[in-house]
Amino acid sequence: MKVDFTRWLPAIAKDSYRKTALSVAGVAALGGLALAPTAAAAPVTTGPHQGAVAAIDLATGKAATSAQQDDQPVESGLTTGSATGKPPAGKPSRAQLIPHGIEGAQSRIPLDDAQLANARHIVDAAKKTGVGDRGAVIGVATSLQESKLYNLGHLGAYNDHDSQGLFQQRPSSGWGTPDQITDPEYSATAFFSALKNVGGWQDLPLTTAAQTVQVSAFPYAYAQWEEQAADIVQQLW
Repeated sequence: MKVDFTRWLPAIAKDSYRKTALSVAGVAALGGLALAPTAAAAPVTTGPHQGAVAAIDLATGKAATSAQQDDQPVESGLTTGSATGKPPAGKPSRAQLIPHGIEGAQSRIPLDDAQLANARHIVDAAKKTGVGDRGAVIGVATSLQESKLYNLGHLGAYNDHDSQGLFQQRPSSGWGTPDQITDPEYSATAFFSALKNVGGWQDLPLTTAAQTVQVSAFPYAYAQWEEQAADIVQQLW
């Protein structure tokens, strides 16, 4: 059953500075990357989007091994959190942001200006939709997994079905038009509108809440981003 979120959401004006979607146009030799087809259509793309991640790395000049990336300097304090462990004045506490504790090993990546801008759109949408700081953590962690916080356009042969945008939402499954789901404000609002329809989402572990919306073939992948997402939300809230 397709879910038509467009009937809930008003048309959102697109400013040029936040509507630029990253594609693989102009990226040379993607080297045989491919995504396996999924067994059945889901409301949002299924899978960890390895081809998309590799395309992002090449398009942004970050094609390095994990070990090399670990050695790179972190470009933003938003990846590290508060040095003292205490939240800045007026910011949500770690207990509010991660009420159930983290699950499993955690991943972190440096953030560039485009990723930070997209994270701000997600946090702003969380405020507007009323899901609060915990909802914002779920949203940011989900986007970190789905697109590394990049607003992805269609990746051509490397796309997972017709998935696009920060949350890899699919037009064919009723999430909106390609223009809508590559608008960060629209896509985040659509994600949070779906999250609010998950009964008791506030009391669920992050990966369970995200998976209920995303219907991913890798439901536990979201958990690895919870700590960095909490750091981002704490400092952007």
